[in-house]
Amino acid sequence: MQGPLKREKPRRIARIQVIAVAILAVGGVINYVDRGSLAIANTTIRGELGMSATRMGVLLSVFSMAYAVSQLPVGILLDKFGERLVMGAGMLLWSVTQALTGSVRGFASFFAARVGLAVGEAPFVISSVKVVHDWFDVRERATPMAVINASTTLGQAVAPPILTGIMLAFGWRGMFMAIGAPGVLLALVWFGCYRDRTAAVLSEGERGYLAGSSESRKGPGVSLRQWLGLFRQRSMWGMMLGFGGINYTVWLYMSWMPNYLQAEHHLTLAATGMFAVIPFSCGAVGMMASGVIADWLVRRGVAPVGSYRTLLVTGLTCSGLCTLLVPYLTGATGAALGMGMALFFTYLAGNAGWCLVQALAPAGVVGSVAAIQNFGSFVCASFAPVVTGWLLDRTHSFHLALVICAMVSVLGAVSYLVVVREPIRVG
Repeated sequence: MQGPLKREKPRRIARIQVIAVAILAVGGVINYVDRGSLAIANTTIRGELGMSATRMGVLLSVFSMAYAVSQLPVGILLDKFGERLVMGAGMLLWSVTQALTGSVRGFASFFAARVGLAVGEAPFVISSVKVVHDWFDVRERATPMAVINASTTLGQAVAPPILTGIMLAFGWRGMFMAIGAPGVLLALVWFGCYRDRTAAVLSEGERGYLAGSSESRKGPGVSLRQWLGLFRQRSMWGMMLGFGGINYTVWLYMSWMPNYLQAEHHLTLAATGMFAVIPFSCGAVGMMASGVIADWLVRRGVAPVGSYRTLLVTGLTCSGLCTLLVPYLTGATGAALGMGMALFFTYLAGNAGWCLVQALAPAGVVGSVAAIQNFGSFVCASFAPVVTGWLLDRTHSFHLALVICAMVSVLGAVSYLVVVREPIRVG
């Protein structure tokens, strides 16, 4: 059964879409290169500053916890002030903080730098969801979301060789300082090129094309009572817990994969940078596949919610099974490919999770619902680095940590299958 025919896309709308997605895609690469920098320098920093694996796990986890807490005000600010201002300010903050990380002297200053980085990066994903919701028809949202999300996995894929090369040349302090500059430049481009939908004067044809996306509104937004009411809805909790299965897996691999390859397969720092490209490249493919499959299903009459839920349940379940296999794969190449398959399915689910927000949430609260989902998921994800570090100090093995990760993935699938049943309501 074919879905309804799309309206012809006005040329100015197409141009806005291309510019917005292009900037966000570049931002996704920079964002995740910055985010993954500590994992690359993990072993070197621990040696120089005399940190235990548990303390390094705390530094890795404090980012995700601070990021989670920051999601709640970010969602409210986005629904009120728009993505141009909130996103641009976040880009500047995360980039300046990243550069200043090169001057830290110990655990306390490192802790503060990680919190600053988390607060600055908090608006990126939520702003991207809102941009796609505001400027794309409902039948074509999954693909641009996949492009933006794939850019983050591309950032994770290219980060190891790039950061390793910079670190070998200039040391870990020089690495942090060098990677702060691109984000500052991108923030200036964002402020110069992007305009919120509420600030754009649209023609009748442009409004007609965007009618299916629901009118984005700016102003007072939801009241505190309505916002708190989102937490009383079963589907909201299901989305937080389900996406927690996705982010727990991503954060475990992003935080500890280089160390795993060095410890379990005795790779050098330079070799680790090359092998670590494989898993996140597989993740980027999974992200793009998710967008193409979801839009294909929706255009053929499958309900958006059903399409996204199918990808979520399938992806999370298969990701958990692949993670269980990782310790049993021989050689660094086998381990990297096993982790790559786990991340392929994780990101197949991840892109669908953001599309599900747009399908279930009313237009005026898309930012808030996306932020609350990210908050809950990163509270869950924040346990991945510190639990892994604690287990590593005591068992000297990653095996149990990977088993726990697989269980969290499967529980995420169950949450999407059983808990997420009704649309989000504002009242």
